[in-house]
Amino acid sequence: MMDAARSLTDRHVLVVEDDYFIMDELRLSFEQSGATVLGPVGSVEEALAIAKDSPRIDAAVLDINLHGEMAFPVADALRTRGVPIIFATGYDAVTIPERFADALHCEKPVEPDMIARLILSRTGGVAQTHRAT
Repeated sequence: MMDAARSLTDRHVLVVEDDYFIMDELRLSFEQSGATVLGPVGSVEEALAIAKDSPRIDAAVLDINLHGEMAFPVADALRTRGVPIIFATGYDAVTIPERFADALHCEKPVEPDMIARLILSRTGGVAQTHRAT
């Protein structure tokens, strides 16, 4: 595993993905690198509950299409908390609404180490706390 991935220690990362194998790969990789994984969950409803109720979320990895439902309400809820978002999806960037133009976008297939580096780039290399308000 790369150094970037190992340095996710003390980060709370929400994983929202409806493909079991991708979800499990991200979860396992992030946990092995020291992160606390929130979820993973595969529905907008579950993700919104975590976005609302979790006391701490440092970053979020979101698939855009969750069983036919778009995850943009989850991204909006996370934005109100100042949580950095990484879209990991099969959709291209033009699908992402303009209000998320500053969010990172990775097209599938994604590598957990690459996502870990992106999390670090958005959290300044040190754990930041984004608490519920």
